[in-house]
Amino acid sequence: MIKQNLKRILYSLITILFSAQLNAQLPSHSDTIKIDEVVVTGTPVKVNRNNVPMAVSVVTNTQIEESRESALLPVLNGRVPGLFVTERGITGFGVANGSAGQISIRGVGGSPTTGVLMLIDGHPQFMGIMGHPLSDSYVSSDADRVEVIRGPASVLYGTNAMGGVINIITKKQIHEGVHGNARVSYGSENTQKYMGAVGFNKNRFSSYISLNHDQTDGHRPNSDFKITNGYFKTGYSFNEHFHATADFSLADYEAGDPGPDTLNAKTGERIDITRGYGAFTLQNEFEKVSGSLKLFYNFGEHNITDGFHSTDNNFGLNFYEAFKLFEGNTITAGADFNQYGGMAENIKAMNGKGMVFADTAVHETGIYTFIQQTFLEKITLNAGIRFQRHSIYGNQWIPSAGFAWNFDKLTTWKGSVSKGFRSPTIRELFLWGPNPALDPESIISYETGLTRWFFKRKMNAEITIYHLNGDNLIITVPQKGLQNAGKVNNTGIELAVNATPAKNLELNVTYSYINMENPVYATPEHHLFLNATYNLKKWQLNANIQQINNLDNDASAVVNLESYTLLNAKISYQLLKGLKLYASGENLLSQDYQVNRYYTMPGATVFGGVNFSF
Repeated sequence: MIKQNLKRILYSLITILFSAQLNAQLPSHSDTIKIDEVVVTGTPVKVNRNNVPMAVSVVTNTQIEESRESALLPVLNGRVPGLFVTERGITGFGVANGSAGQISIRGVGGSPTTGVLMLIDGHPQFMGIMGHPLSDSYVSSDADRVEVIRGPASVLYGTNAMGGVINIITKKQIHEGVHGNARVSYGSENTQKYMGAVGFNKNRFSSYISLNHDQTDGHRPNSDFKITNGYFKTGYSFNEHFHATADFSLADYEAGDPGPDTLNAKTGERIDITRGYGAFTLQNEFEKVSGSLKLFYNFGEHNITDGFHSTDNNFGLNFYEAFKLFEGNTITAGADFNQYGGMAENIKAMNGKGMVFADTAVHETGIYTFIQQTFLEKITLNAGIRFQRHSIYGNQWIPSAGFAWNFDKLTTWKGSVSKGFRSPTIRELFLWGPNPALDPESIISYETGLTRWFFKRKMNAEITIYHLNGDNLIITVPQKGLQNAGKVNNTGIELAVNATPAKNLELNVTYSYINMENPVYATPEHHLFLNATYNLKKWQLNANIQQINNLDNDASAVVNLESYTLLNAKISYQLLKGLKLYASGENLLSQDYQVNRYYTMPGATVFGGVNFSF
């Protein structure tokens, strides 16, 4: 009933807004916004990327749009060194065994992901009972850019930011009038993808709405998948100092689990999931003071044909205020609160009488301060500390410190030391091999990096070296269930190069190497990504290749290493103004590989589509 009502509300809202906005007068100019890559939100306040001591990757609006991907996470896989996303098949990620959606950064993540914090405009996406986001709910059409902190960011963001943070910055309509975009594609295994988005701006009011639908028959029996994502955002500027934003998201997901690709294996269960959230943000910005207050509510419902049913909820608020007391100085003070919980049961257990596994909620409260000071316009020092209180686990102190030294306008040296932590989820405490006696996880990260421009700023190169250490990670121990027995002793190197050797040619290279004391699930030892984009009048050609070596693809205690090479290509043609045709191919070498053990990935697949914008 809840799911049906939410669907009706969403589709009615979409119909009304599309009708109203498409009837408005269309402007003559394009809604293309150029984003400066050096400005990031690695802290709650926008700062120059060169002054952030942490390793931060930025995936731009242009890169996202040119990918023609409906899901956002595949765009990040490869473009962000040290980050790896496990995949399901033709489209979609999923949440069941042999599905995917596992995100790891530098070997820290979880299964399912809880060690990497997903944010939408600073709003955390983890859920109550399950403790993990729904990877398929992040769509490229809504993202203006994505900022990834590679390494612990718990000082600023609290729990779940142990491995890093992925912050999706959504689109905001700036130019007056109505602007829109629509895309349709079709490909292998009856895969269909539809997208429509409309933005409106008038005086102090703006709105944006999108609808995405993906479906496929799948490359294996019972691997069909479909998801519908709806997103609505509206904003109002009271004056030059105060701005309010409200947004709403709803995802409806249905999929089958094909089961392991082994002899006499049985297919898995079917899954039906609804996820969504509502959020309200009030921002203030003055010459020397800026801040934000955000209220949010995440909700979800899971239904599996084996009888499992759960409801999730997560209510919270985030508040910060930044003060510029004098030249080069910024002091940020903030507080946040999260209450997450829900109910999990099996309605078919106990001969149909049902069994409730958990019906509870926990909460966390955190306060933090972060100080940044720049000296002589060259050296930036910062330090931060967070006090976190958990309703079960008590108090945690989380410190961090770092520096950034701009030798000149071309060269920057960075370094930082930080602590990351994660509290056990309700799922780990009470479901599927539970252990109510689990302790929080924690790691210490040390990193340093060098960034330099070359050839009259036609090439930028970044190299980062890091070491992670932790000895209380939650893992599954045979015959004992979940225990604080895991260790992290990872040392790695990350390389990122972006170059424009010719006017119409762009090259991107990333490489990561992780030396792990013990192989970590969903973390390749070597990950190389090579991308080239060439523009010739109305044509655009793109090709990329990924080399994955020594990927542990077994989520159990067993180690199974997989290596493979993926070649993808795309071609597009500007037929008319605002109308573009494109075709793409994935795994063109038809590699036989398994990201998740016993779940064979598809061979070569092809897609074609059309993109229309106004």
